[in-house]
Amino acid sequence: MNKTRLAIILGLFLLLCFYIPCAEPSAGDGDHIAGRNYDFLDQKGKLVTITSRRPFIGDEIITAGGLHYRVASVQEKTARVKLVGKEKEYLALVKYYNSLKIVPAAAGEWAERPVAVYHTHTAESYLPTDGASSIPFKGGIFQVGNTFRDALKDERVKVLYDRTPHDPHDANAYYRSRRTAAQLLKENPVAIFDVHRDGVDDPEFYRRIVSDKNVAQMRLVVGRQNPKMEANLDFAKRLLAFGNKQHPELLKEIYIARGNYNQDLLSTALLIEAGTYTNEKWQAESGITLLASSVPVLLGLDTPAEGITGEDAGRQGWKTALFLIMLLMLALVGFIVINIPGVNVKGYLQKQYEKYVLVLEKYIAKVRKKVR
Repeated sequence: MNKTRLAIILGLFLLLCFYIPCAEPSAGDGDHIAGRNYDFLDQKGKLVTITSRRPFIGDEIITAGGLHYRVASVQEKTARVKLVGKEKEYLALVKYYNSLKIVPAAAGEWAERPVAVYHTHTAESYLPTDGASSIPFKGGIFQVGNTFRDALKDERVKVLYDRTPHDPHDANAYYRSRRTAAQLLKENPVAIFDVHRDGVDDPEFYRRIVSDKNVAQMRLVVGRQNPKMEANLDFAKRLLAFGNKQHPELLKEIYIARGNYNQDLLSTALLIEAGTYTNEKWQAESGITLLASSVPVLLGLDTPAEGITGEDAGRQGWKTALFLIMLLMLALVGFIVINIPGVNVKGYLQKQYEKYVLVLEKYIAKVRKKVR
């Protein structure tokens, strides 16, 4: 193996180290598992939230009340969180939206672009209504997605709704759904939503009376391991603030999780958890219908805070470019290391190369069998 080829392999290996771990939730299949509950307790032992998502140190929570917590430790099914303080940017948005007497109409330019909707975990279902918490390839989550699509259309929004199944619910689900998301992006959507349901046992945790309707609350999830994380989070804060202005208590919180959730593909990409598996499905449908009324107006608003359009979108593009430049620099460093006399990395890289080639070949073989 010549040095040039070795340098290329090292560059690809570094790319795998930096990119692949964040292209999919680090917990693998550990999110949205029915009956797997994690309690998040503050420093006084008070319950902050519950998720079926495996928590990691560094995960964050922004409540609808504007409190910002960070996970400090995790032991078995309990995560201890530390209060970071009040989330000032979010609270400023709440104040701004609450001051509006007349909500501005959505921008005309935006009206020509669609909103995209899909599901990574297509088996997710609602036990009381569907008879099971999971139904492979035909989960109740599809009905929630249909309702979201129809509600958006009622708001005169163009919708791209992709029902491609991505089962099974395993560590590769987000890799499979990434192809779906990438395909949707070819239609230039203004936003893209990956709709799920949670796996929390207690149905009352999500159940609320909102705008005189019995609904399941929504939770927004942002992946913190991607170059567009700041823009994704900005969009989530706006949706949390504006959605709860229109329909108080509809949105529970923002969970900033370890992982990517394919949100690096678009600055306005979000994961939505529509209630939990023990809620009635119609409650999740009622909740996501109310959410749909906020989406088109929010995306057309021009607020004084720095946002996801205009100048900030340009800055986000530069951040993505700098991220890629850093990867190229790492590859260059690898080339230099290879050429230092006495440094033997050839054997190690050869083993890694063979390891990933075998994994790739096995995956391709599985795909070919499914296609046949």
